[in-house]
Amino acid sequence: MALGLLDRGYRVTLMTDRDSDAIVRGRVMSSQCVFGEALQIEQTLGSHCWTDTCPPVEGIGLAVPHPEQPGRKAIDWAARLDRNAMSVDQRIKMSVWLNEAQSRGAEVVLREAGVVELESLAASHDLVLVSAGKGSVVDLFPRDADRTLFNKPQRALALTYLHGLTPAADFSRVAFNIIPGVGECFIFPALTLSGPCHILMFEGIPGGPMDCFNDVSSPSEHLERSLVLLKNYLPWEHARCARAQLTDEHATLSGRFTPGVRQPVATLPSGRHVLGMADALVLNDPVTGQGANSAIKCCEIYLDAILRSGDAPFSADWMLKTFERYWDYARYVVQWTNSMLMPPPAHILKVFAAAGEHPSLASSIANAFDDPRDFFPWFLDASESERFIASHSDVRRMGA
Repeated sequence: MALGLLDRGYRVTLMTDRDSDAIVRGRVMSSQCVFGEALQIEQTLGSHCWTDTCPPVEGIGLAVPHPEQPGRKAIDWAARLDRNAMSVDQRIKMSVWLNEAQSRGAEVVLREAGVVELESLAASHDLVLVSAGKGSVVDLFPRDADRTLFNKPQRALALTYLHGLTPAADFSRVAFNIIPGVGECFIFPALTLSGPCHILMFEGIPGGPMDCFNDVSSPSEHLERSLVLLKNYLPWEHARCARAQLTDEHATLSGRFTPGVRQPVATLPSGRHVLGMADALVLNDPVTGQGANSAIKCCEIYLDAILRSGDAPFSADWMLKTFERYWDYARYVVQWTNSMLMPPPAHILKVFAAAGEHPSLASSIANAFDDPRDFFPWFLDASESERFIASHSDVRRMGA
């Protein structure tokens, strides 16, 4: 957002609690995978591009272990994306962007933002945007009970950046493994500080066998426990990890948070207003890989609204309307992600299984990760899912 505003002649102050060196030296922050549409937005905004160094994510694969035959798969398919995705370690991306913003003229203030800081910024600037994903500053935005489904974390998360994994056969992909009643596991290529790597992500149902990282005392123990989980539940993924090693001493992360939606405008003690954006307002579990994508699309919508406003003031009403433009997109991401956190209904498992028989169906599912609105209405409606399967069955018959 700062880069987009700077390039269009706005004066920008960027407040952050870490400089670029601290970001690079810090722990991994996420398991981001940015799909084609969001990548295009980044490039349009003129931000740094890692196309020449980041390994591409060329597709999506889905596997579900067989409930009665250990080591075998009940569902197993993979499909290419129409446009490659890309995962760049946020330590690289944020440090480069921070330096680039400063070089383009932003005033960078190294300070943790609280109410006092927001009051000062709101008094001296036409608009204040809060993009923090967590922390006390986010609590200034009231919870939106009507748009929030959960009141506690739905997954225990464990993340590892690894060198030495065997690449997926045929083409690179997000290897998406669903273990009903246990959780999910993802593996996909990425770029980190030490070069190309793979990201391993566990999403364990709280209290279940994948919820086992709370007492981990070191990165090496985190890796060891991760490999045990793969061996026990996903032996085909464990086989890729014979030479796995951590990319660096800060390559692991674990924790949990409650997904939810917040009201977009915070009113400060002075009566001035600030506008939240991205994860500050709409925080999704990473089970669908939409966090970075949604943040980028939020940035595009907000930037367009700012440019269209001209010299008009950024009132609370303008802030509400701007967020609602984003919500018109984000609500589909929230619905899809929330549904993926619940036990999969029979009609979804049927669609996933049918995708193994119909390549066009598998392709439609894979490419909907680029625009989750394409999961609707079939994802939430059994009769629509039957029509969805039938439409791709007809494609196969016509091709024959």
